[in-house]
Amino acid sequence: MENNKCDKCCDKKTHRAENEKKLLNNRLSRIEGQIKGVRKMISEDAYCNDVLIQLSAIENSVKSLSNQVLENHLYTCIARDMENGKVDTIDEIISLFKRFNKR
Repeated sequence: MENNKCDKCCDKKTHRAENEKKLLNNRLSRIEGQIKGVRKMISEDAYCNDVLIQLSAIENSVKSLSNQVLENHLYTCIARDMENGKVDTIDEIISLFKRFNKR
C-alpha cells in the first residue's frame, strides 16, 4: 500500500511563483555554501567543536527552509485540496507532521 501512496504522491506537482522559487533557491545556495565551508574546515583540520557548531547552523538552516516549504504547502496545496473535498489530504499532512517530529 505504501508504494501506491508514493506513486500517487510523485505524480503531484506544486507550481511556485518565480519570486518564491528565487527565495527558496537563494536559501539553498546559502546552505550549499555552509556545507562547502564545513568541507573546507575538515580539509584544513579545523577543531571538532568549530565543525560541530557549523553543522548545527546547517541543520537549523535546513529546518528553517523545511518550515517555510511546509507553511506554503499548508496555505496552498492542503487548503486547495480541502476546499475541493479531498479529505485524504489530512493523511498526507499527518504523515508530514510525524516525519517532522522525528527530528
